[in-house]
Amino acid sequence: MQLRYQYRVYPDATQCTALAQAFGCARVVFNDGLRLRRQAREAGEKYISDSDLSKRVITEARQTDQRAWLGEVSAVVLQQALADLNSAYRNFFTSLSGKRQGRTVGPPRYRSRKDNRQAIRFTRNARFKVLDNGRLRLPKIGDIKVRWSRSLPSEPSSVTVIKDAAGRYFASFVVTTTEDENLPELDSEVGIDLGLTHFAVMSDGTKVTAPKFLRRAARKLKRLQQNLSRKTQGSNRRRKAVVKVARAHARVADTRRDWQHKLSTTIIRDNQAVYVEDLCVAGLGRTRLAKSVHDAGWASFTAMLEYKAARYGRTFARVDRWFPSTRMCSACGRINDKMTLTVRAWDCPCGSHHDRDVNAAINILAAGRADRLNDRRAHIRPGPVPAARSEAVTHQNTARTPRSAAGIAVL
Repeated sequence: MQLRYQYRVYPDATQCTALAQAFGCARVVFNDGLRLRRQAREAGEKYISDSDLSKRVITEARQTDQRAWLGEVSAVVLQQALADLNSAYRNFFTSLSGKRQGRTVGPPRYRSRKDNRQAIRFTRNARFKVLDNGRLRLPKIGDIKVRWSRSLPSEPSSVTVIKDAAGRYFASFVVTTTEDENLPELDSEVGIDLGLTHFAVMSDGTKVTAPKFLRRAARKLKRLQQNLSRKTQGSNRRRKAVVKVARAHARVADTRRDWQHKLSTTIIRDNQAVYVEDLCVAGLGRTRLAKSVHDAGWASFTAMLEYKAARYGRTFARVDRWFPSTRMCSACGRINDKMTLTVRAWDCPCGSHHDRDVNAAINILAAGRADRLNDRRAHIRPGPVPAARSEAVTHQNTARTPRSAAGIAVL
């Protein structure tokens, strides 16, 4: 499988200037290609092919006086910028046709020099190289110092140089792993219920307290944001304040990502199968709990579990988001009425006492097992539950209605 390894790089002043020039050239080529296709569409002309676009935007443009400076950077950087544009158009067309799953993808937009993130990509055709002294050699940029936190498992097929909003530079390598990394098989399986007070509650009763990194850093972020709001638009002090705010947010994001990596790795190593609920994070992010939902980072955590399970030979599955894991009794299967978030424990008429989150995790584990073992994908329903005596009694004075509770007309 293909993996991405990211490392911090430290270019010197001359290399920063060369990288800024490469970022700008890639951005110009992307915008020129997008502009030509938009003009062709408005004029009623046919869609410009990828080869014709590359010829007009790169090859012919470098021979003009207005775009002669495109020849000062690697041609691979410019070609990869057009490849990103072509990929954006393909995603847009497949989303329009309904072949692409997930949220609707809009048409590509122009890139701005004021974007928080700038990136360029080098492929093997650019002949980038990791030197013996640990530096990364990039064409027309030079040998950049890299902080190697771990070694690459194989020869990289491409490298992307990224500059984030905090002014940091990163080198992201794409490598292909061929060796068998499957972990020894285990008998344990776990269902996970994600929440806000407890970030993850396991089906075995283990509870992981939510660290709330953004809430803990809110006081410092508030002070930095206030200082930023007092600076004059366009001044040097405002630019410095913007970088300070970006660095504070980057520190929060890095801390959250590191914590989630450690937790997800522990869960994958200790369990043969992992089941989680398919939460609608985008919908929950529009509620009054939006700040806490985004601070939790459920989507990134489940994505880590998914790719690590595929890498190490584990089973990962998502349970349907409409599955009533909270309201269903894990002992008898009875589905109770809806409960508010303030109800943290409840009693079932069968006599079972349930912790809300642990009960949900147990139900998620059972539903995940049922879906995995059901090879024909039939709908799994809970077994029949004896009705309570008060529900089974028919009173003589009960008024007859034209429709029953199940929605079937009464004769």
